[in-house]
Amino acid sequence: MADETQTLDDNRTRGTAATAPAVDSAAPWRSVWITRLVVTGIVIAALNLRPAITSLGALLEEARAGLHMSGSVTGLLTSVPPLCFAVFGIAAPRLARRFGPAAVVCAGMAAIATGLAVRPFTGGTAFFLAASALALMGIAVSNVLMPVIVKRYFPDRLGPMTGLYSMALALGTSVAAAATVPMTEALGGSWRVGLAVWAGLAALAVLPWIGLVRNREQGREQGREQGRGAAGRSTADNQHASASASAPRIRRSPTAWALACFFGLQATGAYITMGWMPQIFRDAGVSAGTAGVLLAVTMVMGVPLAFVIPRLATRMRNQGPIVVALGLSGLTGYLGLLLAPAAGAWAWALLLGVSNCAFPLALTMIGMRSRTGAGVARLSAFAQSTGYLIAIPGPLLVGVLYQHSGGWELPIGLMAALIVPQIAVGILAGRDRTVEDEF
Repeated sequence: MADETQTLDDNRTRGTAATAPAVDSAAPWRSVWITRLVVTGIVIAALNLRPAITSLGALLEEARAGLHMSGSVTGLLTSVPPLCFAVFGIAAPRLARRFGPAAVVCAGMAAIATGLAVRPFTGGTAFFLAASALALMGIAVSNVLMPVIVKRYFPDRLGPMTGLYSMALALGTSVAAAATVPMTEALGGSWRVGLAVWAGLAALAVLPWIGLVRNREQGREQGREQGRGAAGRSTADNQHASASASAPRIRRSPTAWALACFFGLQATGAYITMGWMPQIFRDAGVSAGTAGVLLAVTMVMGVPLAFVIPRLATRMRNQGPIVVALGLSGLTGYLGLLLAPAAGAWAWALLLGVSNCAFPLALTMIGMRSRTGAGVARLSAFAQSTGYLIAIPGPLLVGVLYQHSGGWELPIGLMAALIVPQIAVGILAGRDRTVEDEF
């Protein structure tokens, strides 16, 4: 697959080697170094895209008591992630066109680190939400641009690289869920310290992206000094702009809407799970530490499956069967959670973990439903931003139902009911077509 996106990538990463008659002997080494740096950046960034959420889920009871929040306000807190992802994610393609995807992701990692470091030590709920929003803003733009970066640097390895990214994301999610409570106890028992410690991992993630941004700037400077490469970059930029101009109006695509709805419904289930699942188990008599580990089990299922599912999906003409299998796993897990939350806790955690792998499937389908990098960027922004808008009411509604019903029957019934439309729109999104085919 050698489209204009790959041309742009080749020119940016190999500098004058893409256009100059005399090839620099260091260019192959430079290309290998850049590839390794991109892979490292993708993996470390993915590790940071969920700890801000699952670490809070593990300490939600302590944070709620410390900030004097009601059940409804806590539900609002668990709705902040999809709200921020919807609001800030829509701006990611425009920011990437202006500053470059690597620079935007680098800034996103810095925002995550800052937000996580400040959030636990704020004076009240409003400031806690504001600091959370800063971290989630960084997560939002990175969420949208990761499929774009994978498509740009690895167009012929879309499935494996999406799987690697999704696997790292699931690993970061599960480690934060499992380690937050024991780490908090080891650090003195303060929930504030237990939440703040994850800022260190985010700060580490800034480093490889700084290297990629510096390499891009060095490539531009070399092109100006040698009088080469500038024309090649101009041609590639014109091709990229042409592709953006000719990209279909995503909002008129039925496939884009089906993909957005599928993304939104799976995100609803995921954020309800990350925000409320430990509390469901704790209310059933499970200890806080074990509840955090159960959430980690749910999240860690995404590590192996996030690598397998994208590879399998790219080999299938229609991804509908995978959608159905994941949905049925979720329905079974919710039913068990309703009937025997403590007795079968480990089984329900495993089943819900399988169901949550609809996320890497959605990312893979985003990359498959458009032919060009520009199309993937627009489709990713639309599907994720619209999807996260759809996901906003879910966690909030669960908090309201929990507070007013005094139990988990109605909230869990809501979670199970949402699986049915998720399967329906997922089947539509999984059809063998691209958004360009619909125009």
